[in-house]
Amino acid sequence: MKKIESFLVDHEKLLPGLYVSRRDGGGEITTFDLRMTAPNREPPMNMSAVHTLEHLGATFLRNSERKSEIVYFGPMGCRTGFYLIMTGRLFPADVYGLVCEMCRYVVDYCGEIPGATPKECGNYSDQNLPLAKVYAKDYLEKLQERRFVYPE
Repeated sequence: MKKIESFLVDHEKLLPGLYVSRRDGGGEITTFDLRMTAPNREPPMNMSAVHTLEHLGATFLRNSERKSEIVYFGPMGCRTGFYLIMTGRLFPADVYGLVCEMCRYVVDYCGEIPGATPKECGNYSDQNLPLAKVYAKDYLEKLQERRFVYPE
């Protein structure tokens, strides 16, 4: 079988950043790689914090001014980042501000985690807001480097 695109990225060189992972639907659906940690060089993110980031990130994005463009937001299985899928032929610079706002939302968030009840979530109690805030703050700092192109 042919390797999928994400397995063609050299993860030994990959650094945290905001990348276009792929385009589908004739180029009109863009998948972004929100790479929060350096794969295989930094520890994978804690699953409870990833779960909290997923709940808060999805809630923020689906309530943002760009909510009609959001298709999906969720974690990578390797726990080094998230995928953000949006309609349109977009580039990292097009969503940079939105991703930064999402991180600030997580960093500043206080209160109950949206969707974290037994009725709303299949693993509702597996949350870690303090660590999610740490990851969001760290990623926000890493985004300042504006790393938008996968390494060769």
